[in-house]
Amino acid sequence: MALAVTHRYAHVNGLRYHYVEAGEGPLLLLLHGFPESWWSWRHQIETLAAAGHRVIAPDQRGYADTDKRGPYDLDTLASDACELIRVLGAENADVCGHDWGGAVAWHLASTRPAFVRKLAVLGCPHPAQMATALRTSRQQLRRSWYMFLFQLPWLPERVLPRFLQGAYRKRTQLTDEEIRPFLDEASKPGTATAMLGWYRAAFRTALKAWFRVPKYEPAQAETLLVWGEKDFDLGYDDLVPGTERYAPKLKVEILPGAGHFAHEEQPERVADLLREFFAQPAGKTSYDVVLSAVGENKIGVIRELRVITGLELTAVKDLMDTVPKTIVSGASRKEAEQIRDQLTGVGAIVEIG
Repeated sequence: MALAVTHRYAHVNGLRYHYVEAGEGPLLLLLHGFPESWWSWRHQIETLAAAGHRVIAPDQRGYADTDKRGPYDLDTLASDACELIRVLGAENADVCGHDWGGAVAWHLASTRPAFVRKLAVLGCPHPAQMATALRTSRQQLRRSWYMFLFQLPWLPERVLPRFLQGAYRKRTQLTDEEIRPFLDEASKPGTATAMLGWYRAAFRTALKAWFRVPKYEPAQAETLLVWGEKDFDLGYDDLVPGTERYAPKLKVEILPGAGHFAHEEQPERVADLLREFFAQPAGKTSYDVVLSAVGENKIGVIRELRVITGLELTAVKDLMDTVPKTIVSGASRKEAEQIRDQLTGVGAIVEIG
């Protein structure tokens, strides 16, 4: 399956992050879950790009072609998402996450709300809902047995590829060909330990808090929660009712016949849901380009600003001293993005509005 994406790398919180990019428009960040990679979004990327988004799908910390180095706690992972948004020259983004990527998205929207315009989560309960269910529901505790297995030393690494193969075949409608890239990746040196590191970090965090339910401020972003009716490991009744306490602007969409990997099992339906949810307001044809921060390369920024604005040196310096500052008004989307790319290329932070 060939996709019209561009592979790129960025330095994020000291790590070399791999991501793919497609389309132009407002930033839309897709965060994969366990045990996958950016490839899990293969069915949605082109649809969302065609709908007018600049789609970014990274390999998250520890996965695939991104560096495999911890820590792997939720706050660090959410910080990675924030830094990636900044590196890409934006102040915020629409964010969509599946499984562990959904946990990162929930945490991000609650703890760093300025970075999230709209939030979509697939097959992942809010972290507080999950913690509550593990304390109160024997059924969910039984469903989550593998999380405790993953706390053991060395043994989970040895059996992970075989465990994943059995789990995929039992729990999903995906073919062997579809799951092969993820199994191959989990078999590479160091990958299994990194992937399991997310579960181990979550357990350590819970242990330090004496397994109390974490406190979260309600996410103010408009939120879509997509749940597969046949999710084998996550029970809807134990995990979804009550989520509105943490996301007041919540809409829940249940997909009949879908399991935990709904975006791969029912790709067209999920692509349509995300396209509709993240749809941009119609009729906007002109944009403002705002210089939000100059960065360390002031000489480079001055040079580019003089070319872009035609201003004299003194006027450009005055403009830089008053950021955030609109530098171009009424540009087309393409023109605005070209200006953004010029300035982010020399280290500035630019927002299109």
